[in-house]
Amino acid sequence: MNSVSSNDPVDVLIVGAGASGAAVAWSLADTRMRILCLEQGEWPQSSTFPSTGRDWEARQSEDYSINPNRRELDVDYPVNDDESPIKVANYNGVGGGTVLYAGHFPRLHPSDFRVRSLDGVADDWPIDYRTLEPFYTLNDEIMGVSSLAGDPAYPPKPAVMPPIPLGETGEIFGRAMNKLGWHWWPSDSAISTQEYRGRAPCINLGHCGSGCAQGAKASTDVTYWPEAVRSRVELRTRCRVSRIATNADRMATGAYYFDADGQERFQPAEMVIMACNGIGTPRILLNSASEYFPDGLANSSGLVGKNLMLHPYAQIRGHFDMSLDGYRGPPICVWSMEFYETNPSRGFVRGYCYQFSRGLGPVRTAITGLADSLIPWGEGHHTAFCQLFNHSAGMVSVCEDLPEEINRVTLDPYLKDKHGIPAPKITYRIGENTQRMLDHSVARGVEILKAAGAHDITVKSPLGYAGWHLMGTARMGTDPKRSVVSDWGRSHDVKNLFIVDGSVFVTSGGVNPTSTIQAVALYVADQIKSRIHELFD
Repeated sequence: MNSVSSNDPVDVLIVGAGASGAAVAWSLADTRMRILCLEQGEWPQSSTFPSTGRDWEARQSEDYSINPNRRELDVDYPVNDDESPIKVANYNGVGGGTVLYAGHFPRLHPSDFRVRSLDGVADDWPIDYRTLEPFYTLNDEIMGVSSLAGDPAYPPKPAVMPPIPLGETGEIFGRAMNKLGWHWWPSDSAISTQEYRGRAPCINLGHCGSGCAQGAKASTDVTYWPEAVRSRVELRTRCRVSRIATNADRMATGAYYFDADGQERFQPAEMVIMACNGIGTPRILLNSASEYFPDGLANSSGLVGKNLMLHPYAQIRGHFDMSLDGYRGPPICVWSMEFYETNPSRGFVRGYCYQFSRGLGPVRTAITGLADSLIPWGEGHHTAFCQLFNHSAGMVSVCEDLPEEINRVTLDPYLKDKHGIPAPKITYRIGENTQRMLDHSVARGVEILKAAGAHDITVKSPLGYAGWHLMGTARMGTDPKRSVVSDWGRSHDVKNLFIVDGSVFVTSGGVNPTSTIQAVALYVADQIKSRIHELFD
């Protein structure tokens, strides 16, 4: 049996260098503590992004797929999602999921923090929108958010940069929503529309989902991390953490990990911060079972891994006689919160948002056209393709996913990664309330497309490979029996263990969570700094 090498101790050990790990590292840097982040992936290299070659669409399904089971890169880990209609999406590397996200950047709404009080379902968060508001604003400035101030769906919030231009697609949907009398607004996007903090503006390549070689999209490898590293935060890549160690005092003592050579090492630390997303964090916590924590670390409530929320998506697309933007430009240009708040007449509680999106690239146009029987083989093939390419647009609905303990992450008893660490197993089903929400969003989406003049409307509900949003598996709360971490992110069971990623979400809202994940991470970091002299009391 190989011996385990031990490193010099650090004050703060962060596990994961994605959206939340970057934000918490940057914020804690001014404490002058010795801070180390372990990341199992590598630094992204913009020179190798798909947008640098003509095979970019093929690579979006291969080495830059959002699904780790499709990518199967050396730094990935497998996920058993056979028992889920929605397949998990993630990215392992510095920047995490922000490397491959679309840069769509809404905040949760004030009502999302009070669903029990307002609608009698799920639980209220122990914090509210007002608590996070200054951290939302700070995060918008650091990431660089382009938006239009004055959206009536939100409390007032400042605009950092002008919004992304609507383009022909945004204009056609804006006119359709005006015709129906429904809310719409230019999207908040973490994409630069002008020179910003040394980053170049968007040049409308339309490759946001496979890495932005321009640097206009705010992935944390180009926003938070350069500043954190300049502030002497250490970031080690190709370090795959397997478990967190603890002692008889029920304190975390550090983490075991495998380095790039496959050597197992131990990293001692005074404080451990988990930032591995709603799948990776419960995986490590459950794998950290010990004589002190036989059911997994920080799991006295039995809730680690439970209440997984994934935001089921419905996709509704149509085709137009006139030529539109095609795939050029950031993919999401407009949103609607018309059906976001609860209206009992709709037959479900809570709600969803629409994200209006542009067209598809040539290869995806051909493949989806064939799958939807809109492009025939043989005679008429090229004519039908030309009638679809640059002529499609549509929307997705992002449906609020209420927490249910049956939806969960466990350790697979058979499937393991390359180092023998048990893989996460996803058990997930769409609840009745969410299914009614999906159906409603499809019906209204068809109405919108018809009002916009679309024909040949297609529907996919739920989208299968759309598990981008991983939330709820180590929830925040004041009652240790009903939550995993406190209202400031500290484990109820382990006083020097914190969680800052989407695991801590109590409810999911009906919008993309990245903005809120980072605001929570900044808030937890601020709490750590303000309580530094009594941190482990």
